[in-house]
Amino acid sequence: MARTTTGRKGAGKKAAAKKTAPKAKAKTAAKKKAAAPPPRKAVAKTAMKKAAPKKMAARGRAKKAIARVPAARRTPTRRARVAAPPPRRKVEAPRLKAAAQRFTVSHLNEADYKQDGLRAYALYRDLGIAAASGGLCQAHVIRLLSPCTDEVRKRHLHEPDLQLIYVLQGWVKNEFEGQGVQMMSAGSCWLQPPGIKHTVLDYSADVELLEIIVPADFKTVEVD
Repeated sequence: MARTTTGRKGAGKKAAAKKTAPKAKAKTAAKKKAAAPPPRKAVAKTAMKKAAPKKMAARGRAKKAIARVPAARRTPTRRARVAAPPPRRKVEAPRLKAAAQRFTVSHLNEADYKQDGLRAYALYRDLGIAAASGGLCQAHVIRLLSPCTDEVRKRHLHEPDLQLIYVLQGWVKNEFEGQGVQMMSAGSCWLQPPGIKHTVLDYSADVELLEIIVPADFKTVEVD
């Protein structure tokens, strides 16, 4: 009888141990889960939630700082750079109206060569362009009188918007500031920039020059 009772008691303990084992395992697993570090995604979400108020506060401070800066000194945002306004159209310089010009023609007449131009040592044949263009342009043929004297060689400059010279016949030797001595003969043509200092050094007795100047009235300055 004593053996039978002891066996029953051992079996009961074993059954009780089997019943309590799952609970103990569950408790142990729960403790391990609680002790284990949270997953990365959860950590990132938590960090974002914590940082969100700080970011919002920083944005608010930045907006207030921008509002205090004058509009002219503000740095354009990325959107403003992308959506830049279209470039302005170039405004063309006003052109002289056709009504201010009239047709004119000038044929060769030796009587038209007169000593009434800019230089006393030259004869000028006015081609009538200044009057016909309302002062827009001047054009004349120049005959330099021989011989070439020191009066001719005086250094000077002109201040028109444009000055173009073409050698019709003969030759002329000039010296230009920064360009040195230039020999111009029949068929030679040069553009004389405004303000360039130059000197007439010599020329042939039969030299003839066609000179075109814009505007018709311009300033000439003698220089040392």
